[in-house]
Amino acid sequence: MSAVTTATSRPGRTRRRALPRVVPGLLLVILALAGPFLAAHPIDKPVTAPYARAGADAVLGGDQLGRDVLSRLLHGGSALIGSALLVAVVVTVLAALLGCCAALRPALGRAVERTADVFILLPPVLGIMLIALAWPGGGRWAVISAAVVLGTPYAVRIVASAAAPLAGSGYIEAATARGEKLWYVAARELLPNLRATVLALFGLRFVEAVYVISMAGFLQIGPQPPAADWALMIRENAPGILLNPWGVIAPSLAIAALAISANLASAFLIPRSAPKEVTSS
Repeated sequence: MSAVTTATSRPGRTRRRALPRVVPGLLLVILALAGPFLAAHPIDKPVTAPYARAGADAVLGGDQLGRDVLSRLLHGGSALIGSALLVAVVVTVLAALLGCCAALRPALGRAVERTADVFILLPPVLGIMLIALAWPGGGRWAVISAAVVLGTPYAVRIVASAAAPLAGSGYIEAATARGEKLWYVAARELLPNLRATVLALFGLRFVEAVYVISMAGFLQIGPQPPAADWALMIRENAPGILLNPWGVIAPSLAIAALAISANLASAFLIPRSAPKEVTSS
C-alpha cells in the first residue's frame, strides 16, 4: 500500500507566519513616513537645555542644542528609507539586466567579473568619500550615487552566477535561434526564472544601503547639520551620551530595527521551490 503526500501550505498558516516578519517592517516604514506629522516640535527649535534628560517638554530629552530628540527622530526616518529604497531598486534593476546579459555573452561576463573584482578591493568608506567629496555640493544625492556605483558590480556578478546554468537551456537556445535580441532574451526568457535571486538581492541591497547611508551620515559626508538624520544624530549627540543617552540610543535602535525588519521581510518573500512528493509504502 502506497500513499503520496505533498507538503502543502495552508493560506491561513502562511499568513500567520508572514505577520511576525512583514508587519514590523511595514509599521516602521509607515511610522517613518508619518513621523514629520507626528512630531511635537520643529526639528531646529530648542525646547530644553542642551542634553537635558527626558521630561514633559521632550519625551526623549534634548540634543546638543536643546532640540527635541523625539521630534528629530520622527523626522529622520523618511529620508533614510527613501534613499535606501532608491539605491536598492536601481542596483537590483541594473544587476538583473546586466547579469543576465553577462550570462548570455561570455565576453561581457568576463568584463563584469573583472570590474567586480576591482570594486570589491576598494574599501567602501574610501569609495564613498572619493565619490561624495568629488560630487558638486555633496549631500544625500552624492551618497546615493556612491552607493549605486559601488554596489552594482558585485550585484551583477551574483545575478550572472545564478543565470549562468540557465543560459544554455533549450528555451534560451530557441529564443536565440528565432533571432530575438539580447535584451529580449535576458528580460523575457531568462530573468523570470531568477525571481528568487532577484528578490533576495533586493532585500540585501536595501539593508546594505541603510548601513552605507548611515555610515556616510555618521561621517558627515551626506546630510549636513541641521538636517534630522538618524546617523547624524548619533554623531552629534555622542559627546553627551552620559547626560542624555537617548540622543544616541534612540537613532541607533531605529537604524537597527529598520535593517533587521527589512531582512526578515525579504527572507520571507523569497519564493520557495515547489515541494517534492514523498512516497511511502
